[in-house]
Amino acid sequence: MSGGQMAVPLVIRTATGAGRQVAAQHSHSLEVWFAHVPGLKVLAPATPHDARWMLAAALADPDPVVIVEHALLYSREDEVTESADGFTAWRAAVRREGSDVSLITSGGSLGKCLAAAETLAADGIQAELVDLRCLRPLDSETILASVAKTHRAVIVDEGWQTYGLAAELAAVINERLFGELAAPVARVCTAEVPIPYAKQLEDAALPSVERIVAACR
Repeated sequence: MSGGQMAVPLVIRTATGAGRQVAAQHSHSLEVWFAHVPGLKVLAPATPHDARWMLAAALADPDPVVIVEHALLYSREDEVTESADGFTAWRAAVRREGSDVSLITSGGSLGKCLAAAETLAADGIQAELVDLRCLRPLDSETILASVAKTHRAVIVDEGWQTYGLAAELAAVINERLFGELAAPVARVCTAEVPIPYAKQLEDAALPSVERIVAACR
């Protein structure tokens, strides 16, 4: 609102995501609320390495940055480099190369998409996996380059489908690459209900490997 005349060097880390049986009070993925706001930067790490160096990038940024961390990832262990050489927090990452369909996701859904890609590969379907990493500003170029190559897109988001992150991504792809698409963009999102407490109902509400595989097929 100051037109760039002042900075607000603020970093907010917050948890997101379901899968822990803590019901609707502690399970919803509302990061799209923050990504909706012009001027905010929103990061969604999916690996320990990204979480470490995204925090460093956020602390160095002069403007507000919100880091949304899926709660199920807090117990994950992996290698983290000693320096941030070559790392950029603001660009998407292609986690798996493929030629048949682009799987686009972020945060806690990355593991499910990797498992789905392995299942599909067993049947000769090569999925390219794009990890958004940064929800705002959105790295549209990496997303569009992948879809232009595969001509198909499946978006996986643990948020709700209506007015959600997946809707924005589908709109970007349709506006920029409609003539390249061999099939409509598909979305795999959470059922439009408050997250249930019961384990079997929670699992049924969330995106699953099986639903992702089915959407790709």
